Amino acid sequence: MRVQAVYHVAPRSVAAREADLPSPKSGELLIKALCSAISPGTESLIFRGDAPADLPQDTSIGSLQGNFSYPFRYGYALVGEVAAVGADEDRDWLGRRVFAYHPHQNYAVVAKKDCVALPEDVPAERALFLANMESALNLVFDAAPLPGERIMVFGQGIVGLLATAVLSRFPLGELITADPLAFRRQKSTEMGAALAINPTVKREVEALRDCLFYDGADGLDAAIEVSGDPSALNQAIELTGFAGRIVIGSWYGQSAAPLDLGGHFHRRRIRLMSSQVSTVDPRLSGRWSKKRRLDLAWEWLAEIRAERLITHRFPPSACQDAFELVDSKRAGVLQPVFEYT
Repeated sequence: MRVQAVYHVAPRSVAAREADLPSPKSGELLIKALCSAISPGTESLIFRGDAPADLPQDTSIGSLQGNFSYPFRYGYALVGEVAAVGADEDRDWLGRRVFAYHPHQNYAVVAKKDCVALPEDVPAERALFLANMESALNLVFDAAPLPGERIMVFGQGIVGLLATAVLSRFPLGELITADPLAFRRQKSTEMGAALAINPTVKREVEALRDCLFYDGADGLDAAIEVSGDPSALNQAIELTGFAGRIVIGSWYGQSAAPLDLGGHFHRRRIRLMSSQVSTVDPRLSGRWSKKRRLDLAWEWLAEIRAERLITHRFPPSACQDAFELVDSKRAGVLQPVFEYT
């Protein structure tokens, strides 16, 4: 079977190409795609060529077993209908809508373990946000917010906005966000942030710092860094108080910036924690199975109505335009998706 897939062929160059697709084997499903989402942070980094060529894409997902040597496919949010199965015992999957951790492609053969059946009442476009909502919840798990705390989220892309929306339901003392783009800051306040600042404007950062440490106050209790900009860590350290914690969810690729681990960091005993959705904190893994986390993600996607974050739609044949738009960070670009016919 010949299918159409989106390939990264060189830095800042993608193309829709035909590829051979084998028939599904036992334990595999043939999925006819309805739509797939471009991850604006991760996939724009990959589009620019900032992922190390020899880095494995994701060893835990069958469709992402390669590395970033050209040409390659990448993507992890595809929604479609099961058109065929590889074994008779899987016939109950036929016709069901599924979310699949798979690159952008109009038909795909995917292992059952890498597919999640959609609840009947979930629209396909809402389901596109399942992986990002799971990431946002994992960030909140790692931040472990307490009532009355001051928490700040750096970066208001999709994952940052979803994390902000979840945190806004906690009885926090203050929820602050930071993003250079005005429309993202506006969306952030719509999602529940009390204050959204521009981290590139020095006076805004200084005014926030003065407020956070005014009259005996001791800065942020926690920060979540999902901006994709390594220099944001320095701002997080500057604004975090004694024994505060900073959860780092960004993937920086080959980007680098000097990290200030001087007086503020040491004297305040600030903790830096990595967060990545492939695993949860070992202290939680005994209680929070993959199924429980996904069930919670579905609930939050319905609560937030995540599909309203979609801003642009493209056919796969316009993939170069789609990726250039995402990478441009132009005003109004939040979540582009591919639609398949």
